Amino acid sequence: MSKQTWQPGTMLSPLPPALIGSGDMTHPNVMTAAWTGIICSDPVLTYVSLRPSRYTHELISQNKEFTINLPTWKIAEATDTVGVKSGRDLDKFALTGLTAEPCSKIKAPQIAECPVSMECKVLEVRPFGTHDMFLAEVVAVNVDDKYIDENGALDLEKAGLLAYAHGFYYTLGRKIGKFGFSVEKKKKRPSAPDIATVIKADEKFGKKKIQMPKGKTVAELKNETSFIENGVEVIVKKPKFAKKDKSSALKNEKERKDYARRKSVKFSHKEHKGTNYEPYSFKKKSDGSFKQKPKRKS
Repeated sequence: MSKQTWQPGTMLSPLPPALIGSGDMTHPNVMTAAWTGIICSDPVLTYVSLRPSRYTHELISQNKEFTINLPTWKIAEATDTVGVKSGRDLDKFALTGLTAEPCSKIKAPQIAECPVSMECKVLEVRPFGTHDMFLAEVVAVNVDDKYIDENGALDLEKAGLLAYAHGFYYTLGRKIGKFGFSVEKKKKRPSAPDIATVIKADEKFGKKKIQMPKGKTVAELKNETSFIENGVEVIVKKPKFAKKDKSSALKNEKERKDYARRKSVKFSHKEHKGTNYEPYSFKKKSDGSFKQKPKRKS
């Protein structure tokens, strides 16, 4: 693999095209900024870098607070619009249909259509060439409850968050792992119990292995055909072909005696002679052929 060497550039992508809320609920404003991120986790510190010419720069400098809102693909057009229009000239919320909502700890508005909104208070402003960086502390996070699962965890894969890379908007792809999954120890499957098993007959005559019933031994089960466990019949031993005593079904004594006699009589040579079959014998000739031997006279 070969790489080309370019001049320094803003190639760290993708980034969230964050909606930056500023001003207050009387005069709310919003703009799109990709130059934002996390600086520290304890305390939670973030930043946003803005050109001094932007109206948002003026409002944050005055109020020392702002919100960072994560947009979804459903408001992609509005996200782009508030990034190219100025709040000095028009009301961006009225133009795009976005909704400004009050925050819990600051006066700047949050965006109702965004699943996550972070409330930030400015700690310091640092000028860096074309942009000024507003270093801020995150004092509260507002999360849309429809993206919180039954365990109380945030599941943003369903939200369809936007990403920004080199002038283009993208939606995030599917989840492929969690932090540390590459070194996580694989869970061992529990070994099968070393106990006797029997076959349980379910409604569809399928076969399932179950544990040995309590108080029973293998020797005892061999003498049983079935038993009841939790209201379900468990088949332990069942012959493929059940033999029935036909004599019990016979009506009278004579039929039972005839049946017993036929059952005891074996196929004999005398019964064989009583048929139409007559055996033949052959004798080998000198030329290798066979000739039929004459029948013996009785």
